[in-house]
Amino acid sequence: MEITYKNKKMKDVCTNYSCAVKKYGEHMAYKIHIRIDNIKAFDRVEELIAYKIGRCHALQNNRRGQYAIDLEHPYRLIFTVKGNEIQIANILEIVDYH
Repeated sequence: MEITYKNKKMKDVCTNYSCAVKKYGEHMAYKIHIRIDNIKAFDRVEELIAYKIGRCHALQNNRRGQYAIDLEHPYRLIFTVKGNEIQIANILEIVDYH
């Protein structure tokens, strides 16, 4: 999938390892960048779910239409998907929504 970002701050964290380390620490930065690579490696979100990559799953209720993928507990990388044939993941936030 191609990836877009909600804003410049989110893009910096997800594409610049040192920026992610400053904001979240070494271990979390590593997980963020692994998950971004996972998303890029697949064509469709359904594949991420089927292969259980980072326990990727669709969210419900007020987050309907969004997907979550595990980072370091309890944090999740939240994204939406645009398109049918060619999907684009739009990274929204890194959050503990529990």
